[in-house]
Amino acid sequence: MLRVGLTGGLGSGKSTAARLFATLGAQVLQSDAIGRELMEPGQAVYTRIATHFGPDVVLADGRLDRGALARIAFADGRVEELNAIVHPAVIAREAELSEEIRGRDSHAVVMVESALIFETKYGGSHGTLGAGWQDRFDRIILVTASEEMKIARFVARSAAGEALSDERHAGLEAEARRRIAQQIPDEQKSALSDYVLTNGGALTELEWQVDLLWPILQAAAR
Repeated sequence: MLRVGLTGGLGSGKSTAARLFATLGAQVLQSDAIGRELMEPGQAVYTRIATHFGPDVVLADGRLDRGALARIAFADGRVEELNAIVHPAVIAREAELSEEIRGRDSHAVVMVESALIFETKYGGSHGTLGAGWQDRFDRIILVTASEEMKIARFVARSAAGEALSDERHAGLEAEARRRIAQQIPDEQKSALSDYVLTNGGALTELEWQVDLLWPILQAAAR
């Protein structure tokens, strides 16, 4: 089995790359999706978040108010407090799912899609503090795009088709820049990565790069 970390900053298009790899046969685990699952009512992560951040992050129906949580984490500078709760649990769950896949297919390419592979302080098979990404992955793929492209994609995704006022547009751009500033620059990530995919143009260009890389990953998995 080959353990692959697929990463990229906000708006880089790593999720698009993940879908392309999945169509070729990669077993893709999405950190965001796993995190959302663990943050549902009844889960230990949910309880720890609600207890730590208080009732302001809990909606009337008992679910977490993700908007309020994001504002507290990013705008109020408390993102590390949230990460300390969520990241170890997500990493541990990814390790469990990877082993389940290994049991079914010893030659599988298991790909973890995560924006914060390099940024997180947690790693290791059980999400322990201090054990880095090198312990979790055999290969790292970085998806890159220009900062302008990343911001434009974030704004478009956040707007979800609505007509934006100038004030709302400026606010989303500012939010994108704030989040990008909290991530390691692509130049540094590139030096740590095994493969770099450039996603600044047409989808067909990204597809071409994925198609070229996939046989290499398959060979390494064997």
